[in-house]
Amino acid sequence: MALLRETAGQVDEIVARTQAGARVPSLVAAVVRDGVLAHFSGAGDLPRPDPDMQYRIGSISKTLTAALVLQLRDDGKLSLDDVLGAYLPGVPVGAVTLRQLLGHVSGMQREPDGDWWERSAGTDLDTFLAGLTAGKLAYPPYRSFHYSNLAYGVLGAVLHRITGEDWATLVTERLLEPLAMTRTTYHPTEPFARGYVVHPWHGTLREEPRHDHKAMAPAGQLWSTAADLVKWAAFLADPDPAVLAPATVAEMCTPVVITDLASWTSGHGLGVELFRVGERVFVGHGGSMPGYLAHLAVHRPSRTGVVAFANAYTMRGTSISGLSLEILSAVLDREPGPPARPWRPSAAPPADVAPLCGRWWWMGREYEMAWDGERGELVMSYLGVPAREPWRFAAEAADRWRGRSGMNDGEVMLVRRSPSGAVEALDIATFIFSRTPEGPQ
Repeated sequence: MALLRETAGQVDEIVARTQAGARVPSLVAAVVRDGVLAHFSGAGDLPRPDPDMQYRIGSISKTLTAALVLQLRDDGKLSLDDVLGAYLPGVPVGAVTLRQLLGHVSGMQREPDGDWWERSAGTDLDTFLAGLTAGKLAYPPYRSFHYSNLAYGVLGAVLHRITGEDWATLVTERLLEPLAMTRTTYHPTEPFARGYVVHPWHGTLREEPRHDHKAMAPAGQLWSTAADLVKWAAFLADPDPAVLAPATVAEMCTPVVITDLASWTSGHGLGVELFRVGERVFVGHGGSMPGYLAHLAVHRPSRTGVVAFANAYTMRGTSISGLSLEILSAVLDREPGPPARPWRPSAAPPADVAPLCGRWWWMGREYEMAWDGERGELVMSYLGVPAREPWRFAAEAADRWRGRSGMNDGEVMLVRRSPSGAVEALDIATFIFSRTPEGPQ
């Protein structure tokens, strides 16, 4: 669904104003809503804006690397709390865990050995691992957030060790192809924007090299287009279970660490960044490589996201993340969400479920249990505060349900019955819910 004309006009104004003030050859942004490209905007003519034009996405690549690790975890091939040494025996930093590496709390230093890797040709995996000395740990794990490109090169080595496949093959076969992201590639493919450094004094351009970073590719190698990367934004908002379980994507988006303790406006999950703007929290990631800037931000509750690219290494007076978050906030302020999905009547609940529905009470507080036939779950809502997140429960066994959301996520609900088999009470994590305000005697 396209944006309203007024909203689209505001997005266009933001992009045009930013391109002119930031002095970048080209600047593009795309908005995705409910899985569909809702608006594309661009400014500048080096090259002319096009939703099929490739830009380098830099560290947004890390979100796909993290998804690969979580896929293998869900497949039973690893645990996030496994130590690195379990997969790379003998490395001097083998005591850090995969979870710590994903969340940038391993204490590992920011960059690998040698010249600045982003502007240099990459090395093979054996050479890369040979440089992984004990001195690469800058801090004890979890002492503080410390962003590490090196950590994601290491995670790529773990993926290779477990699967026997290189990172480029894994990301293509396990993520890009299933999501039909045909214009997201390891190497640039025409048409692609050339990347530049803009001289701060006289506005001339210096084209930057485009290296294959090999062992460090999992940290920032990929190229994509506005039309293609919004598919990844849409996936983070509403995951395809065939690619990665929705619960796993939610886990990726759960904070591991707050990155600015003074204001609590940013944090990091498992491979994704978290951004707070006012009362909204967005997930995504930024990216930069010589000659390129990129940003992806998603508001998961409204299934709305923005991707933005520039083919310059700097933006005078602003940032690519500032642009992306300004656009996303403007869209949500004007159009808080896509139209609600229409309500449709459902079939009657199963015979053993119907007696669980209706009013329940705990300590004088009134709750309502309803049946969600589409998802096959019970949903309990507190009637005193309607805005509070309801508790969803999925059947696990006869009279045993497992919490799937809210305060009781993961907790067990047991159905208590009388000797005749009638439902008498619900036991949710030892809290007893009865049919009357007085509760059990």
